[in-house]
Amino acid sequence: MKIVIVEDEPFAQQELLRLIKKTGREFELLALIDSVEDSINWFSRNTHPDLVFLDIQLGDGVSFDIFSDIELKSAVIFTTAYDEFAIRAFELNSIDYLLKPVKIEALEAAMDKFEKMKRNMSSEKAGFNEEQLQQVIKLMSSKNYKNRFLIRLGDQIKSIDINDIAYFKADDNVVFLLGKDGHKYIIDNTLEQLEGMLDPGRFFRLNRTFIVAFSSIKKVSKYFNSRLLVELEPPAEEQVLVSRARAKALLEWLDQ
Repeated sequence: MKIVIVEDEPFAQQELLRLIKKTGREFELLALIDSVEDSINWFSRNTHPDLVFLDIQLGDGVSFDIFSDIELKSAVIFTTAYDEFAIRAFELNSIDYLLKPVKIEALEAAMDKFEKMKRNMSSEKAGFNEEQLQQVIKLMSSKNYKNRFLIRLGDQIKSIDINDIAYFKADDNVVFLLGKDGHKYIIDNTLEQLEGMLDPGRFFRLNRTFIVAFSSIKKVSKYFNSRLLVELEPPAEEQVLVSRARAKALLEWLDQ
């Protein structure tokens, strides 16, 4: 069995590999990929594997962006931190998933399901189904999203309304909430967790560092190598760049 793992967290990459080995199945790892852009490049130049383990949230976007450019010929097992409501979409459409942190029992069940699919279907039917993906996205987009965040300031607790948030920024292992008034607060959530909490119609993940509100984007300009340069309000402390692979998704989001 030939596999590819698309996962941007090094620990999660190695842990998934360890668990796959623990199942005792024979496999060949063709590639270990950590971004949307690298995934598009790899799948466009190589024979597709039997199975892809696909993280939903990647540093330069969501893995669904890959399918804007690539018709994947492989079976897919998603890895996800989404809640049970979203997970029902995967079950409904026979697209399997592993809920993070991955458990060996869940991996065994997913692999068994994949092997059964391969026995009962042609490779074409066992591969990725675009119609199923669209149903997954539709169900995910119908969930309830956060309206406010509680911020702890010493002994005080402050509530920040979602309409007052400009963007979220990751700095090493710390994530900051930037208000439209310029105030900066530390929050406990990771950017990956925030992606499942925030309305995708109002917030967009630009890269590994920023999730931004539509109202905070002041200007978007073309940049070197087909990337985009985004100017934010309040201004960011560094250049905010969007990769070539993520640029198309950003422009489509801005044009909704």
